[in-house]
Amino acid sequence: MMHLVLADSELELVPKKIIKHPAVVKGKSKILDASLHHTAMKILKDWRRRGRPDIVHFFLLLANDSILNKEGWLRVYVHTRNNEVIYVKPETRIIKNYNRFKGLMEQLFEYKRVPLEGEPLMEMKKESLEELLSKLNGKRILFCMEGKKTKLEEVLEEEVVCIIGGFPSGDFLSPVYEFANEKISLYDEMLPAWIVEMEAIVAYEKKFLW
Repeated sequence: MMHLVLADSELELVPKKIIKHPAVVKGKSKILDASLHHTAMKILKDWRRRGRPDIVHFFLLLANDSILNKEGWLRVYVHTRNNEVIYVKPETRIIKNYNRFKGLMEQLFEYKRVPLEGEPLMEMKKESLEELLSKLNGKRILFCMEGKKTKLEEVLEEEVVCIIGGFPSGDFLSPVYEFANEKISLYDEMLPAWIVEMEAIVAYEKKFLW
């Protein structure tokens, strides 16, 4: 089983500090989105990296449609900068339309589960990255620029936790380096989260599925 963790993702509600800014009111989105709220965000701490629900969207789309997920070998978790964790069931069908996806995330923040009736496909819990990782079995591999360059097939184990940053630039906010068993770098430049995810999934499929 591969456990994919998107760590310190920049998914959050619009902070109260800027909620009355004209750019926020006009956009009508309750989810902070740099493409809509850029001018309002400049007074926020770490504003250059925040407001990136698109990273979460791409990440979940790729994971959901992967062969690994269809074969039942993948579990996905999204950890946010404010220490919430979204648990995503394998059978979840991720909405492909970005604006509708943000609407779903708004619902998740409000009700902590979607759908509201029946068995939830996504649940949100107040939880730190450390608390999440303590529940997951397997070797913990952290993908980061400081890691060593090696072939993924050589370090992947059948029970593995792959930790990938959910932010566009900078470093992890959580003390994730303390939790990793191994640190891996795939390239000389920082790669988007979904590219790292794709490389990890394909390497795992080749090693354990075929």
